[in-house]
Amino acid sequence: MFKHYFEQMDGVSIYPIFSLLVFFLFFVGLGWHVFRFDKKKQEHIESLPLDKE
Repeated sequence: MFKHYFEQMDGVSIYPIFSLLVFFLFFVGLGWHVFRFDKKKQEHIESLPLDKE
């Protein structure tokens, strides 16, 4: 339904490409952050729910 309206608008064809690029870059950045995360800090965060203090 909306495809018909969007086809008549100029410049709308860039939005699917832009959204795919944002989606891809977000998950690449998230993966990079996870693999570079400090292991000692990760162990500290993992033990927080079990600490009584």
